[in-house]
Amino acid sequence: MADLPECPSASDDSLLPDELRAWMLVLASTGAVEQRLRSVVKERLDVSHDEFLVLCLLAEQPTGLRMTQIAELLGRPKTRLTYQIACLQHAGLVTRQAVCGDKRGVEVALTDKARRLLAESSGQLAETVLQALDQFMGPAQREAMRALLPGLASEADAQ
Repeated sequence: MADLPECPSASDDSLLPDELRAWMLVLASTGAVEQRLRSVVKERLDVSHDEFLVLCLLAEQPTGLRMTQIAELLGRPKTRLTYQIACLQHAGLVTRQAVCGDKRGVEVALTDKARRLLAESSGQLAETVLQALDQFMGPAQREAMRALLPGLASEADAQ
């Protein structure tokens, strides 16, 4: 976007230290991405954004994760996560099983159906993330973020 303000860290008269300005940029960028992803996730996977985050965590695990680990990683209350996992299980996207040797432990894993849906949707989801970040960030932020996301358009590409 041509009318974005300069990168906040470029200002010498800021009240906030660089670390807090960077954190605020991360939060704002995350919000922009989440807003865009919500509709794409619902359309492509027919799950909520929070359920999508669970699927993404599980996609990075070869076997699965304990419910307590998922709750900690997402910063979600265990009761809310239990409901989300039940919805995902009902949709045939995850399985739940007791952890061997731990009566209270429950491990959650992706089903083949979930893996197929994520594989089919990943390109469009990745493009949605890049578009949201590209539209939200100014040139300096895009340059800093490009180290993490090489597909993010350069300033010349964005014009």
